[in-house]
Amino acid sequence: MIRINLLPEDYRKRTRMPVKKILAIAGVVAINAGLASYWGYLTMGVAKDVEGQYEVRKTEMDGLTPQVAYHDALSHEIQLFSSREKTLSEITMNRVLWTQKMDELIDIVNAGNDMEHFVWFDDVTAKLAASTGGRTQNFGSMEANGHSGSEQWNKLANFLDDVVDAELTPFIHDFETLNRPQGRKNDSDEDLIPAVNWAFPLKLSLRSPEERLARRLEREGKGE
Repeated sequence: MIRINLLPEDYRKRTRMPVKKILAIAGVVAINAGLASYWGYLTMGVAKDVEGQYEVRKTEMDGLTPQVAYHDALSHEIQLFSSREKTLSEITMNRVLWTQKMDELIDIVNAGNDMEHFVWFDDVTAKLAASTGGRTQNFGSMEANGHSGSEQWNKLANFLDDVVDAELTPFIHDFETLNRPQGRKNDSDEDLIPAVNWAFPLKLSLRSPEERLARRLEREGKGE
């Protein structure tokens, strides 16, 4: 239905927008303006700040990455060399210088000067440590078949005393106590010099690697 107002303009009722509607529109505009401002703040302010911090951290990371890689490489080398050092320590601990032991035994034999004792050996055997089922039964031994060129048993006893005399040579340091002294007197043979001798076994068992190392370090500390 069409309505036509024929009243003069001065007599027409002014049509005005309701106040509530105006306030609602104003509120919506204010909210939109606030959101737009906040978005602009996030975009221009916070985002730029975050990007700046990201660039700083990225630069720091680029600088730290080679150092981290170098540290990892050093850690790997340390583990490798630690493993090698452990292996070498175990080898050093278990090592027995048999040539040195032979030299010391020869020194003991020569120390008699044909007066205190006169000894020679048919053979000398050095045995390595034996293990069964992963358990070490012994740490090795040194065995020899010897002769004491004298009719007197005390000559052989003198030699055995020299073997265990740590002040004469360090020979006995790596071994446990000597086996029980024993010997067999051979029949006299005028074709031999000396004509009579005592045949005897010499057997010494090695100490444990830990004991040998401890004694070795103790001797080195004393300057022996």
